[in-house]
Amino acid sequence: MAATRILALFVLVLIAGLAARPSAAEPPGGDVPTLAPMLKKVTPAVVNIAVRGRVAMSDNPLWRDPFFRRFFELPDEPPEREFRAAGSGVIVDAKNGYVLTSNHVVRNAEEVNVTLRDGRSFKATLVGQDPGADIAVIRIPARRLTALPMGDSDRLQVGDYVIAVGNPFGLGQTVTSGIVSALGRTGLGIRGYENFIQTDAPINPGNSGGALVDLRGRLVGINTAIVGPAGGNIGIGFAVPVNMARNVMQQLVRYGEVRRGRLGVKVRDLTPEEAKAQGLESSWGAVVASILPDSPASRAGLRAEDVIIAVDGARVRSAADLRNKIGLRDPGEQVSVGFMREGRKQTVALVLGQQ
Repeated sequence: MAATRILALFVLVLIAGLAARPSAAEPPGGDVPTLAPMLKKVTPAVVNIAVRGRVAMSDNPLWRDPFFRRFFELPDEPPEREFRAAGSGVIVDAKNGYVLTSNHVVRNAEEVNVTLRDGRSFKATLVGQDPGADIAVIRIPARRLTALPMGDSDRLQVGDYVIAVGNPFGLGQTVTSGIVSALGRTGLGIRGYENFIQTDAPINPGNSGGALVDLRGRLVGINTAIVGPAGGNIGIGFAVPVNMARNVMQQLVRYGEVRRGRLGVKVRDLTPEEAKAQGLESSWGAVVASILPDSPASRAGLRAEDVIIAVDGARVRSAADLRNKIGLRDPGEQVSVGFMREGRKQTVALVLGQQ
């Protein structure tokens, strides 16, 4: 009798255990970390861009030689060929239909078509382009758009998780993840104004113009370039910081072009020896090599060998960083320039000229 009771109790426990086990087809919610809820809000704001245009078939310098053209009976202008390309973009203003993308995505484009996440397609108009920062703004005549909120790229830190969303190889919208590998990358010779976010989130051809977002779903960069010997991802990608892209976009929308501020100095990077001589703890800063005559810098009293360390309180990391900070300001804007002279920290206010 006792054995029967024990057997019955065992069966009841077994049945209860089986009933408590989750079904293989319905995994328990909330137990596994996922980015899906955030991406549901982000992905409708990232668009696919298809462009069509024409480019010269040859950029051979011999073509510019009149004798060469006459000798071979060539036309004055090289023949053109039609091209088609694909890229990505980010809706940043739902009301006005503004889309941020990379300038090289729409360069030489005669026709730009934008396809939304929901499948709708629109012909876009070009608002403005800035080759220097590799940023362009296009506009689509669409309603019911989702815009991506902008974050603050100055608050990014190496090691922060980021997500890249774009249209690699024309496959359609794709999401990849990684971290911020480095900040303030310059001297790469990719663009005129460089201050890149470096990331190992896979970025491939076609991702250009797409979004780099943080884990809160805020736009922190516009994907623009990769280092890849074979043309594919090897874990080194670059994005234009959103703070730079926002500044460029505002000028493109307002003027149709970017009007860059001018300080009127030639600068170079600060060496550790010069930093020590100036009493600086680090070699961040830009050394004034020379002052252009009748420039804002000369009128403000800056001299050669001054070390510029800040603009409006923001630290200057290098000569390229100073060029970015000044070049992305409006002409006529007043700025405060902090500098070291013979070991003493000084500040001067000046009005920027125009490049």
